[in-house]
Amino acid sequence: MRTNYLTVKGYGEHEIVIQKSRFIAYIDRAETEEEAQAFIQKIKKMNWNATHNCSAYLIGENDQIQKANDDGEPSGTAGVPMLEVLKKRNVKDTVVVVTRYFGGIKLGAGGLIRAYSRATSEGLDAIGIVERKLMRIMHATIDYHWLGKVENALRSSSYQMKDIDYLDNVRINTYIEFGQETVFADWMTELTNGQIQIQEGEELYMEIPVN
Repeated sequence: MRTNYLTVKGYGEHEIVIQKSRFIAYIDRAETEEEAQAFIQKIKKMNWNATHNCSAYLIGENDQIQKANDDGEPSGTAGVPMLEVLKKRNVKDTVVVVTRYFGGIKLGAGGLIRAYSRATSEGLDAIGIVERKLMRIMHATIDYHWLGKVENALRSSSYQMKDIDYLDNVRINTYIEFGQETVFADWMTELTNGQIQIQEGEELYMEIPVN
């Protein structure tokens, strides 16, 4: 399981105009090739009257699934440049379709490469990229008289508290970076002179905006 990686915030679209041609970037997450293909087909159906619906996607921990499609543009002038932008930006599990409505002015191979690259890059900027960090929720149970000291220490630390359950004892739930569970447990144990019970909870991804 990946401990941290970059991906797009979610679905979004962004339009630019170059030499009277409209280039609309549609971007979304896709964790499987089936999801990517379904997204591409949805956008193509939505823009059935467009001149081109070029696409690219990058999926998997090691980018093992990569596809690019020029959809009628000269070979290598659309899909591959779009895919290269995804690679350069180091985003995972991402699919992009750039729809072109031709404006009557031919751009040439170099112009097309620049146009599709720019549409993809500006689309990523507009929609936003997040870092997904694998976290574990740690449950720390203490007597009430420790609450003030432990809560203050947590709020002054780099750890992020999730919430507090006020039960027979107090249970403080904290997000911990995956792999740092033992370090956290040792710190909390020392803080309370061992008067604490610590349990490992669920794993989940936390998303932190990058841009």
